[in-house]
Amino acid sequence: MQKFIINGGKKLKGNIEVKGAKNDALVIFAASLLTSQPIMVSNVPEIEDTKRLLELLEKLGCKVKRIKYGEYKIKADSLASYSIDPEIAKRIRASILLTAPLLVRFGKVKFPHPGGCVIGERPIDQFLEGYKSMGAKTHNRGRLHEIVAPRLKGAEFIFNNITVTGTESLIMAAVLAKGRTVLKNCACEPEVKSLADFLNSCGAKITGAGTPHIVIEGVDKLKGGTHKTIPDRVEAGSFIILAATLNSNVVIKNCEPEHLDALLSVLRLAGVNFTKKRDRVEVKSSKLTSVNIKTHEYPGFPTDLQAPFCVLLTQSKGQGLVHETIYEGRLLWTEELKRMGANIHTYDPHRIEIKGPAKLRGREVESPDIRAGMAYLIAALCAKGRSTINNVYQIDRGYEKIEERMKKIGADIRRI
Repeated sequence: MQKFIINGGKKLKGNIEVKGAKNDALVIFAASLLTSQPIMVSNVPEIEDTKRLLELLEKLGCKVKRIKYGEYKIKADSLASYSIDPEIAKRIRASILLTAPLLVRFGKVKFPHPGGCVIGERPIDQFLEGYKSMGAKTHNRGRLHEIVAPRLKGAEFIFNNITVTGTESLIMAAVLAKGRTVLKNCACEPEVKSLADFLNSCGAKITGAGTPHIVIEGVDKLKGGTHKTIPDRVEAGSFIILAATLNSNVVIKNCEPEHLDALLSVLRLAGVNFTKKRDRVEVKSSKLTSVNIKTHEYPGFPTDLQAPFCVLLTQSKGQGLVHETIYEGRLLWTEELKRMGANIHTYDPHRIEIKGPAKLRGREVESPDIRAGMAYLIAALCAKGRSTINNVYQIDRGYEKIEERMKKIGADIRRI
């Protein structure tokens, strides 16, 4: 298993470019199964999760061709299976996104309970209830599921809780369903709107994406299309937090600042000196002050940036409360941060208080998931001495060639 060796305590300087959004690329890959005509997807991040989903597509009989770095042609004119490979699916939660297109194409789908990050329970009951509202029948044996529906019918469905993948899945199920589908309490993330824009370009009739109320008029078929993956707002946010934490001058390029409003608002309160431009954020040396954060669905503070922000709070003056409202297990990683020297008090599984500034020390840690792994990387770059980060596969799932990009702005990091 590969690991990172990091010698911390050095300031960073230079430009770093943001790659395409993982969660946008993954849902577009899934949506490509809705048509037998070719789909071209560019600005794809070359990371483990995108590789695994493309592997799943090929297992289903899809033709996948890599045109060049970050660009793929997908053609689903010869799908041969409606069963999602369990060995691959257990490594990537986005496998759940394939259920709607396969249900539409075959009238049935078999799939295992999806895997991914170990950050708490991530139920799929809303997916199943949504499909049932459209006429599907569901069966499950333990962690194996089967859904059957000769043809889905339009329906009205209200999500009990806001879910991005649930919203995306029911959009994909509805575009070729008979009649009108109305979805309420939908996720508003940019990736949801990006999916709808792509499907509309292929002939779908979707309105309201990016708001809590989405209406889909079913059509008979979709044509092929092209899509450029939107910039990864979580990666951009991670890099902005990294620069601020290390009191460094770094330009984060090829991002969409409008997708980062909640983060940038909090960073300004924390004293971070930055300039927001059309497609970049320039971070300059700053004196950090502690603030409180509370994670929330978009457009609130992203749960995926909670872990990196915790590291920033260890270097801020004062006390900051972190309230994780999305996942109950997403603060467990901070136990290792404490061992690096962070002053953290845990109130309950959802709330911690961080007192800073603290002098972090290098240590050997293991990445439990993508975002905690990135947080450990930031902490290691900030810490005095040498750190080892094990299980970097988790970081590779969400950040493309991260050590090479860190080296370009002055980090002392190597992969072994």
